[in-house]
Amino acid sequence: MTPLKLLALDEEDLQVVSSHLQDAVVRVGDMAYVPRRSALPPFSTASTGRAPRRTAALYQRRRTALRFDRVLRAQHRDLRPEKPDRVLSLLAIQFEAGDAPSGKVTLLFSGEVTIQLDVECIETELRDLGPAWATRNKPEHPGEDAVESEGSEASGA
Repeated sequence: MTPLKLLALDEEDLQVVSSHLQDAVVRVGDMAYVPRRSALPPFSTASTGRAPRRTAALYQRRRTALRFDRVLRAQHRDLRPEKPDRVLSLLAIQFEAGDAPSGKVTLLFSGEVTIQLDVECIETELRDLGPAWATRNKPEHPGEDAVESEGSEASGA
């Protein structure tokens, strides 16, 4: 399968990126906010895989990078940066419009963890970084019968 590369420049595009990343897992230590003065991306994260896709009896994950440009400020709730090995599961990415084209991008994670980015405008890139690998683990959601956990996925197991 060809690696995925998506650019999001408006709210509708961002919803597509969000759907591809639902249930992605990421280590806190793999996320970075670099202030705007730098040549590096302002906010980026490398997940251990975007949403698992069912193939035969297994699921697949793929290492993926997500970058947000034109970030003015970043805030978080319950992220715990002092625990870089903590694994979070991304539930959704939302956009709240401000004075067009600015607004707030919110990354919602399980455990009520959030990251809010004040942005000049939506300018986001999602890019697969390598091949997919098989896993038996399936994301767990309240009300589902799934029992397995995603915790071992962060190590690439």
